[in-house]
Amino acid sequence: MTVSTSTFPIAKLPTGITGFDHIANGGLPRGRTTLVSGTAGSAKTVFATQFLAAGIQQFNESGVFITFEESPDALRRNMVGFGWDIAAWEAQNKWAFVDVSPQPESEEIVRGAYDLGGLLSRITYAVARVGAVRVVLDSLGAIFARMENSQMIRSELLRIVAAMRRMGVTAILTAERTQEYGEIGRYGVEEFVTDDVVILRNPIEEEKRRRTIEILKFRGTSHQKGSFPFTVIPGEGVVVIPLSAIELKQRSSNLRMQSGNSDIDHMCGGGFFRDSVILVSGATGTGKTLMATTFLASGAAQGERVLLFAFEESRDQLFRNATGWGFDFEEYESTGQMRVICNYPESASLEDQLILMKKEIETFRPQRVAIDSLSALERVSTMKGFREFVIGLTSFIKHQEVVGLFTSTTPTLLGGTSITEAHISTITDSIILMRYVELFGEMRRGLTVLKMRGSAHDKEIREFMIDGHGLHIGKPFRTISGILSGQFIHTAPSEIERLGNLFKDDAGS
Repeated sequence: MTVSTSTFPIAKLPTGITGFDHIANGGLPRGRTTLVSGTAGSAKTVFATQFLAAGIQQFNESGVFITFEESPDALRRNMVGFGWDIAAWEAQNKWAFVDVSPQPESEEIVRGAYDLGGLLSRITYAVARVGAVRVVLDSLGAIFARMENSQMIRSELLRIVAAMRRMGVTAILTAERTQEYGEIGRYGVEEFVTDDVVILRNPIEEEKRRRTIEILKFRGTSHQKGSFPFTVIPGEGVVVIPLSAIELKQRSSNLRMQSGNSDIDHMCGGGFFRDSVILVSGATGTGKTLMATTFLASGAAQGERVLLFAFEESRDQLFRNATGWGFDFEEYESTGQMRVICNYPESASLEDQLILMKKEIETFRPQRVAIDSLSALERVSTMKGFREFVIGLTSFIKHQEVVGLFTSTTPTLLGGTSITEAHISTITDSIILMRYVELFGEMRRGLTVLKMRGSAHDKEIREFMIDGHGLHIGKPFRTISGILSGQFIHTAPSEIERLGNLFKDDAGS
């Protein structure tokens, strides 16, 4: 009896590249050839090299690297920064090079009927010698440049793909693109011959570059659709950051944590929930950093570990200000209860910042995390990139079951909302708004709890003051409206009483 092979699903080979196997629904189709295409600087060679390196490190699978451009010596040197000791793997017979790179001292005079037979024999021998499971050819453009027409390129590419299939290896072929969007390969035939196509992009938008990866096709098997951000990290390589990996499975607790200010705790119905994210939004100078400082100091004073990511002030500035409010951050840091990470937003891409923050949280394992401020990160990314960053970070913090406090700066002094609020408001558990109030020629400050998920909270806008002892909540504003919008309307007490009587019932309640 003959059993049709079409009834069996196509097996996947895990690449070991962080995040990629998730969007590939398990990895690359095993025993097939995948085209990885991208413009210059899109990390094609790093991706391909990591495919072999991860095979050796994580799965004990040997690999063969056929290089058409860089010499093996150059590749060995360039990849050391990622922690890949290719020379050691060669000595262990786990890695083999097939060197087809140009030799500076030799002059190429052969053109036209270029034959790949000799090259395929060398590849077959190298695969057999190390028992390779994975093969990389980097890059197709260098060899196809020696051929005169697209028909010859197509036939030779088919020949390469067929040879890889006969050897039973899972192969990656890299190819150049001339633009980020448009034809997949330089010669217009590459994507039609290979089984699978992955596109790496590094476009510039609003003077900012953002790397993305897209699986265009997996023949006969599934993958996730769309483009996903990725970055290249020293010591690690390519890291894909898929939003689709986020799951709404975080736990919820009724345990409350104190903010460090009893009046704010009262306004929030008893404090912040342990596994919640709080957004504190206000104009510059309204006291957002003070609230974050108080929040962290309260946790450290109770023996909790607290972590601060600061993107606007240096460590010395933060510690000096904390001392002015009566908090000894030096002491908390020396005892290991506090860690402060200060970086300019421009020092790394938003994807790099996200990975750094996740690693710090996983390593330090704090009970409280504060970020001051998220708005500073807006300027180093596109709107789409920033939204994905905020969602990814918020979800991660919630899954760690810690309480997070983020500050956000509004662009106007009076009223208004920030871009950050638009992206994060629906996924935060609490929102505290801090606003300036112009009152008869004097600038005062107001605070309200706009949202407190899962709990009753104070709904009044209360005046607050800041002095050397911190933040003090006062009485509600009664004779002024339009504070949140910045369009102030002053109302006489008699008018307030009259309006209040309109809503009283006959019993006077």
